[in-house]
Amino acid sequence: MPDRPSPLVATAGVVLDTRGRVLVLTAPGRTDPKLPGGIVEGTETPEEGLARALREGLGLARRAGRLLAVDSRPTGSTGSTDPGDPTGSADRSLIVHLHLVGPLPPLETAALSLPAGEGTEARWLPPEAACALLPAPVAPRLRAALAALHTGSFAHLVDGVPHPGSPAGLDPARRLALEHSGTLDPASHRASRPKAVTAASVLFTGPDGRILLVQPAYGRSDRWNLPGGGIDSDLGEIPRAAARREVHEELGLDLAPGRLLAVNWAHKPGRPARIRFLYDGGVLDAPTLARIRLDPTELLQWRTVTPADLRDLVKPALRRQITACLTARATGAGPLELHAGRP
Repeated sequence: MPDRPSPLVATAGVVLDTRGRVLVLTAPGRTDPKLPGGIVEGTETPEEGLARALREGLGLARRAGRLLAVDSRPTGSTGSTDPGDPTGSADRSLIVHLHLVGPLPPLETAALSLPAGEGTEARWLPPEAACALLPAPVAPRLRAALAALHTGSFAHLVDGVPHPGSPAGLDPARRLALEHSGTLDPASHRASRPKAVTAASVLFTGPDGRILLVQPAYGRSDRWNLPGGGIDSDLGEIPRAAARREVHEELGLDLAPGRLLAVNWAHKPGRPARIRFLYDGGVLDAPTLARIRLDPTELLQWRTVTPADLRDLVKPALRRQITACLTARATGAGPLELHAGRP
């Protein structure tokens, strides 16, 4: 109804380059920088509004990427209707959608075109520097959005503060305090708990003891891996079944995995923990190796290598996992409990 006040809807882009830097804009006559974006107009969706703002303000023909965060600013809060300007009026509530844009490759970042005559300055800043430069409540929004990006999750904020139960952006100390106070409902408790990414891999060797590695067609193709991949736990898949499925999809071999050699736990601050189940695939004879048929959408090639070759081909953490699994296989030990490849 036209006589009923409605909240303003704004959109902001977390625009990243391939170095992980954040694009921050400073307009003339303003002391505070902002993220690209603005108010959603007419019948636009937030995604359409952001695409328009990127096109008009930066000459960037990009669609809005994954939704990272939503911040609801009640009436009476400090901050204007501009998601990057906290100096204006606050007589209407504001809902800000933050979307990922990019990462933009160097050619695309070099082609950004700011409006002529307006004097707007574009700066690429490391995430922490961007958060330190941006005003409240824009900086908390960006910080929560980046947390959601790194955890593959979503942040729900109210006036720049992560809401209890927000899947991302909630400070771990605050989460623990909320849990211990018993104030979180079961759904919010599940949503805010730390998440882990699980995978299953298989260690195959040839008759000469050489290790079977595969070269991925995605990510860093200079890093080789063991056959295997993510566990579809949302479909009820168990690690052993995932190992068999991945080997079949990647190599065209339907082989039941042998015994579990190790479970590896890896963690980086601000990222989900990664858990890998490593199975013994046994020794593949020459006819079996000859039957390998790669999925070209996932793998570029395969090869067998000596343990000494691992140093130049795989990441150090995976090299330690493979070495530990070879030892467990040779000695009958295990399953081993590994942390970043170390027993």
